[in-house]
Amino acid sequence: MLKVLFFARVREQLGCAALELQWPEHGLDLDGLQEQLCRERGARWRAVLAQDNMVRAVNQTVVSGNRALHNGDEIAFFPPVTGG
Repeated sequence: MLKVLFFARVREQLGCAALELQWPEHGLDLDGLQEQLCRERGARWRAVLAQDNMVRAVNQTVVSGNRALHNGDEIAFFPPVTGG
């Protein structure tokens, strides 16, 4: 099982705070998960999740680039944090 969380503006734009997904037999990586969500849920999800500045975290650690996922991981998508 994967737990996928959406925060702040991403949650508002998608109208979804969290999903629980079955772990696929073939395994999955972060880019693959993002593409799967976009493909299954449509153009609005693709527009939101494919933003260049999207921040992604695995098990509460921000990651850059792709990363292998494991059964039980928690994945989060959120907009960049700005300060000033």
